[in-house]
Amino acid sequence: MGQRVLVVDDEKLIVKGIRFSLEQDNMEVDCAYDGEEALEKLRANEYDMVLLDIMLPKLTGLEVCQQLREFSNVPVIMLTAKGDDMDKIMGLEYGADDYITKPFNILEVKARIKAIIRRTKKKEPEKQPSRVVEKGDLHLDCDSRRLYIGGKEINLTAKEFDLLELMALNPNKVYSRDHLLNAVWGYDYPGDVRTVDVHIRRLREKIESNPSEPKYVHTKWGVGYYFNA
Repeated sequence: MGQRVLVVDDEKLIVKGIRFSLEQDNMEVDCAYDGEEALEKLRANEYDMVLLDIMLPKLTGLEVCQQLREFSNVPVIMLTAKGDDMDKIMGLEYGADDYITKPFNILEVKARIKAIIRRTKKKEPEKQPSRVVEKGDLHLDCDSRRLYIGGKEINLTAKEFDLLELMALNPNKVYSRDHLLNAVWGYDYPGDVRTVDVHIRRLREKIESNPSEPKYVHTKWGVGYYFNA
């Protein structure tokens, strides 16, 4: 199914019409007919959108919205039979995201729902990929810029860390000396590729138990360096 929507209105014919139309757009629709029932469903389920009438039995739509905001940030569109600006203002003050005045065009309702859901999804932070590399007894935390081998912290210079980080996050990818020089030192760096060789040698002296037979940072003869463990 697509997005999940809760429709709250005490006029069952209106609810039925909205439900039918939203289901045509592959949305999953739950219904509630008073404020208390709406809150019960909102506490028990996850929704992408709530269509909430202001004039409801037991609890008004404003009261529902106010209590809802204590435990959820689900988008809310208020439905009101009044053209009173105060109702609209109060709805927004109580935490609604938008409002539609009855009688409404269902196409407008659907357009508003989709627009708000799109905006909401964009606000959600994307999950960042893990920036921790663990290979054997090597533990590299790229965010805190700390390296541990066998549980012991290894102190690296900034450039040594940058080299190791780049290769460790892209294991088995062979980097030429020119590529490493440009990536770590920058294109305007006046030095030459021997700078890379010197830093790789120092890095190996710190992280390899036998630098002449490296376990982590390997040489691809005639090409460059790569990370593997």
